[in-house]
Amino acid sequence: MPAGRAKVGVITGSGMEELFGSSTERLVKTDYGVVKVYACTSGGKGFVVIPRHGREHSVPPHRVNFKANVQAMKVIGVRDVIATSAVGSISKKVGVGELGLLDQFIDLSKRHLTFFEKTPTHVDMTYPYDAALREMLSGAARSLGISVKPGLVYVCVDGPRYETAAEIRMFGLLGGDVVGMTGAPEAILSRELGLRYASVVVATNWAAGIQEKVSHDEVLRVMEKARPRLRSLLELAIAGR
Repeated sequence: MPAGRAKVGVITGSGMEELFGSSTERLVKTDYGVVKVYACTSGGKGFVVIPRHGREHSVPPHRVNFKANVQAMKVIGVRDVIATSAVGSISKKVGVGELGLLDQFIDLSKRHLTFFEKTPTHVDMTYPYDAALREMLSGAARSLGISVKPGLVYVCVDGPRYETAAEIRMFGLLGGDVVGMTGAPEAILSRELGLRYASVVVATNWAAGIQEKVSHDEVLRVMEKARPRLRSLLELAIAGR
């Protein structure tokens, strides 16, 4: 299925740039720049993939063109967006190497991204992650015997630095379960464009202060181990759309 007819889009995060292997590249023009979109298939169903940080992981979190990425999905006809993210775990709800589904976010970043820069448009964000998409992913996980922890609260920060131990303690007091640098803008912008959005996260480490030190190398090692489970989960979920 050509990328222009795909109804499902996947935004992949750190360590998952090549999650679906070979694919056909397409350049999509948006009001915010040109986006490289990759067409893939699963179970005869076409879908598209945008690597959030680029195929070579060359784009840092504070430089991700969130508006272009989300608008590109809309332009090519995507209705459902599924994201993957590497996160640090704050709570015992999800351990290192485990998968989880986001339910809420707390946005502590300073990006304040919106498509409504010139009009006073106030979008309801009571439930930022689509319930039907989360149930679809949960069902696929049950069919595969893959454990996915539900109901997680994501704390979004700017990066690219990791957090201090004191910040992580604060995030826990606020009710956060995991921390990351990219999730909230995508959820907000997808809602503004009327796209359904869900996010599967991989806890790659205990957050700062819970473990002695956090490193990107550790993140990539854990994501590599999680890749087969994550790919199987997404492919089955997409094939069932």
